[in-house]
Amino acid sequence: MDIATIIGILLGFVVITTAIVAGGGWQIFIHIPSLAITMGGMLCATLIHFSLPQFLGIFSVIKKTIIAKIPPQSELIQKMVNYAAISRRDGPLALDQEIQNIDNAFFARGLQMLVDGQNTEDIQELLSMEIQHLQERHSTGKKILEFMGSAAPAFGMIGTLIGLIQMLRSLDSPESIGGGMAVALITTFYGALSANLIFIPLAGKLGLYSKAESTSMEMILEGIIAISRGDNPTAVREKIQIFVSQGRREEVKATI
Repeated sequence: MDIATIIGILLGFVVITTAIVAGGGWQIFIHIPSLAITMGGMLCATLIHFSLPQFLGIFSVIKKTIIAKIPPQSELIQKMVNYAAISRRDGPLALDQEIQNIDNAFFARGLQMLVDGQNTEDIQELLSMEIQHLQERHSTGKKILEFMGSAAPAFGMIGTLIGLIQMLRSLDSPESIGGGMAVALITTFYGALSANLIFIPLAGKLGLYSKAESTSMEMILEGIIAISRGDNPTAVREKIQIFVSQGRREEVKATI
């Protein structure tokens, strides 16, 4: 679980709420019609822009940014080296008993294909397609969050315009202009807050996790292919360590 995302959102709301309460008149910041215009309009625009399945998938996308299960690179490299040693010593069929100990579905699927005796080309093609589809799903999710981040301030401005128009109708009562202006600006506040504290940061975090998960899957793919070709553990280690930065290779170096 990514604690940083949760802490960031909660702390952001605490800081802003504290500033509002300290400034006085916090009740004016609670305005249901303004919230309905900003968030309702943003959700409707998102439904128009994307298909219903894509829109409903946003919940799993947000969950992905909070609960991410990406295996550490050092652990991944060590497991792959161990499996390469087992395969060379006892043959690929000996890896069958190792599959049940793997909680990574992609990793388990690759080993299962290896145990089933599928050729290297088929393994590479199928696993590469899975990586590609994962990247496409994450890309769509990132686009949805980015769209929501751009639509929320836009509908906040629309709400402000609606409030200003309604306020201008009552210019014969100067004492109500200040309060009317404050209410009119609340929608802009809601839009800017939700976009910059929730949607845009979540889109950025999803992009980072997508890249990290894709790299992890590519490491697994290269390792499975190397084992399928009969490479020795040292060669397997050197091939998948290419995905690690030069400065961290000694840190994640697996023991043979």
